[in-house]
Amino acid sequence: MRLTVVIPTYNEAENLAKLVSALFLLPIPELSLLVVDDHSPDGTGELAEQLAEQHAGCFSVLHRQGKLGLGTAYITGFQAALDSGAEAIGQMDADFSHPPELLVDLLEMLNCCDVVMGSRYVPGGAVDDCWPAWRKGLSAFGNIYARSILKLPMHDATGGFRLWHRRSLLHMPLERVRSNGYGFQIEMAHIACRLGYNFREVPFYFADRRWGKSKMSLRIQIEAAIRVWQMLFEYRDLHPISS
Repeated sequence: MRLTVVIPTYNEAENLAKLVSALFLLPIPELSLLVVDDHSPDGTGELAEQLAEQHAGCFSVLHRQGKLGLGTAYITGFQAALDSGAEAIGQMDADFSHPPELLVDLLEMLNCCDVVMGSRYVPGGAVDDCWPAWRKGLSAFGNIYARSILKLPMHDATGGFRLWHRRSLLHMPLERVRSNGYGFQIEMAHIACRLGYNFREVPFYFADRRWGKSKMSLRIQIEAAIRVWQMLFEYRDLHPISS
C-alpha cells in the first residue's frame, strides 16, 4: 500500500533530519513523506528542501507564507497526498512524540479498517512519565471533554498519530474543517464517526519532545473547547456511508 506521511512543521530544524532518517529506515517499501512548512524562521523549510534532494521521488515539501496553523497544514497535505495517488495517508508530529517504528503496525492494521489511531489512552498506551500531574490531568480532561460532548467511541480523540485509508479521506468534507490546533484532531474524529467509519486504536507511549519547543498555547486550548460545541451542531447532516 502506497503510504504518504504528512508532517506539518514550524521551527522543527532540530528534529526533521533525524525523523526523516528514522522513517526511511522502516520496512515500508512504498513510503513517501510530505512536509508542510509554515515559513519557519529557524530554517526548517530550507532543510526540508535539502532532504527532498537526498530522497528524490519520495519526499516533497510544501511551503506556506506564514504560521497558518496545524489544521490547514494537514488539509493542504491531505489534498496533495490524494492528488499524488497515495493509498494511505498518515499524520504525525515532527518531534518524535509519535514513535516512527509504530507506523509499520498501523499500516498493516489499515488493511481491515478505515482509520487507525495511535492511542495514549487504551491499555498499553501512556503519556510521558516526566509530565507533571497538572499536564497529565489537562491532557486527560481535554480528551474526556471532547469524547463526552460528541459521544465519540474512541479513547484518544485528541491524538494526532493516525493513518487514513484513501477512500476515507475522499469521502470526508475536508473543506468544512475549521479547527486548527488539536481541535483539528477532534473534528476529524467526529466526522469519521458521523460517517460510520471503522477505526482501530493502537497503544503507544507519547514521549515529550527532546528538541525544540512545544506549540501548545492557551489560545489553542480555548479554540478546541469552543469548537467542540460547534461541531456538535455543524455535522448533524452527516450520516454513515452505505457500503
